[in-house]
Amino acid sequence: MLTARLSRPLSQLPRKTLNFSDRENGTRGSLLFYSAPFVPVGHRTYTASVNPAGSKAVLITGCDSGFGFSLAKRLHSEGFLVFAGCLMKDKGSDGVKELDSMKSDHLRTVQLNVCKSEEVDKAAEVIRSSLEDPEKGLWGLVNNAGISTFGDVEFTSMETYKEVAEVNLWGTVRVTKAFLPLIRRAKGRVVNISSMMGRMANVARSPYCITKFGVEAFSDCLRYEMHPLGVKVSVVEPGNFIAATSLYGGTERIQAIANKMWEELPEVVRQDYGRKYFDEKIARMESYCTSGSTDTSPVIKAVTHALTAATPYTRYHPMDYYWWLRMQIMTHFPGAISDRIYIH
Repeated sequence: MLTARLSRPLSQLPRKTLNFSDRENGTRGSLLFYSAPFVPVGHRTYTASVNPAGSKAVLITGCDSGFGFSLAKRLHSEGFLVFAGCLMKDKGSDGVKELDSMKSDHLRTVQLNVCKSEEVDKAAEVIRSSLEDPEKGLWGLVNNAGISTFGDVEFTSMETYKEVAEVNLWGTVRVTKAFLPLIRRAKGRVVNISSMMGRMANVARSPYCITKFGVEAFSDCLRYEMHPLGVKVSVVEPGNFIAATSLYGGTERIQAIANKMWEELPEVVRQDYGRKYFDEKIARMESYCTSGSTDTSPVIKAVTHALTAATPYTRYHPMDYYWWLRMQIMTHFPGAISDRIYIH
């Protein structure tokens, strides 16, 4: 947090112009800022850990690949007892095989499809029975499992909206409800992986944005309710890490999704928009997916801090400066201004 003390009227302060460009739409513009002396009064630091991790158990969903896979290995190295929930454990995915190959008593893969209540309930029972003292509970739950898609509202089927919500939103709610009794007993932590798209919407991402806005609201409600019980709830809002997590499986997968989407569009939508407009949107999506960060360590570091810090943050923002600034502008400036900069 920075505090600025103004010693002159705003109109008399030195002015600076910030030029910007929108990475997705290719537009350029500028913002006028007034500069003033300031006194820094504090900043974030990743310090002050809780008791050693060796006595603590954590469940992470979505560990077949991406953030979950890397996080399972990181927390294991920190000394946690890690239960790695994997969608494809029963099919022996590469991620599951690698985690199992570590042959550690402190890292155990668990079959877990967050969309199926029976698998969630079974995983809860397996984990409870695996704890040294179930009455002391489960220290941490990391709701990481998620999927994504793209497409304008008129290009996206209702089935797609429901599919994304079933994993990202209802899966988070379902798993949290199942494990809260154990988390409460430990006075532990719930860490929900949201996204910068849970704070600011964007074109062609409505199915994903809806679910991540929902995760944000759910996390806030849960944090209010759990505070008197000693449970801390944090949200991690990653920027663009698609290149690192293979969320869409590469450009070939994006093209396959796009072709299927076009074929299923109502004829009136195809005629009104035209293939040229549709292909331009797909090209922008491909560019976005290949331009993100390939280093997931900021996300892993944020989640680790949320699980180990004596006073974890409510929200973490592991993202590059472009996206951080864009999020601040879109969430703090009047909509007419942020729309003019990034949308129109």
